[in-house]
Amino acid sequence: MVPSEKASESLAPPQTVTFDAIMPAAMAIRAEESGIKRAATDPTTLLVLSVLAGAFISFGAIFATTVSAGAMALPYGIVRLLTGLAFSLGLILVVVGGAELFTGNNIIVMAWASGKVKTRALLLNWAISFLGNSIGAILTAGLMFYTTQYTFGGGAVGLAALSTANAKSSLAFIPALTLGIMCNVLVCLAVWMCFSARTTVDRILTIVPPIAAFVAAGFEHCIANVYFIPMGLFIKTGAPESFWMAIGKTSADFPELTWRNFLVGNLLPVTIGNIIGGSIMVTAVYWFVYLRERTA
Repeated sequence: MVPSEKASESLAPPQTVTFDAIMPAAMAIRAEESGIKRAATDPTTLLVLSVLAGAFISFGAIFATTVSAGAMALPYGIVRLLTGLAFSLGLILVVVGGAELFTGNNIIVMAWASGKVKTRALLLNWAISFLGNSIGAILTAGLMFYTTQYTFGGGAVGLAALSTANAKSSLAFIPALTLGIMCNVLVCLAVWMCFSARTTVDRILTIVPPIAAFVAAGFEHCIANVYFIPMGLFIKTGAPESFWMAIGKTSADFPELTWRNFLVGNLLPVTIGNIIGGSIMVTAVYWFVYLRERTA
């Protein structure tokens, strides 16, 4: 190497490596690209990944139910906070493990609004992911019933599951709808903020606060409810007499817990609310702010 080349090399600025978070404008482009990819996923793969997501959300629900069992001695807010932190496991498994969650896939609206995903592809993705999520969640609930884990803690876990399911089944239409809206605002904000992440640790730390917040606040998530309420129903109709004696209650103490109240009174309005909250209040707003001029 000649001296002049050495001199110029020594004057060259050092290469910089940054670990700063990705900013919202770039996040919007990443979300749009993710939506295009998700909408193009073949139906079989999408269904399998959706079943996994339903099971993953159920794992979070199982963890949350177990943590809340027998916690009556603690203040209400503390119990809700611990329950929310535990439930965060579900979305962490979905995002890091790789799965297709109906509520998170509301983000596909970003690509749809840009005209890069057709309406048919969007609705097909939602239909398959909702179906797969529901299969995964209800199968997990059935499997958990047969484990008899609900009898643990002297029946405290089962009592927590019954109380949760009965409360969810007692909601009127408008509260269920609006609680669903608020829930998926936070879920989709968690997914949205993950587009700023560079590492797995970034993603986990991004997911926990909004998910813990929605559970602590008592908001309603349609896929989680496909685990929570059927689990309560399975216990109500199938638990042995020894369980009822252990908790000092009977199935008649949970009158609102019926399949009709689950499907019509909870799942329908909560699903509509989740779509409104995720698609309009988060995704459409961020599309308007960052991508509308690129589409025009």
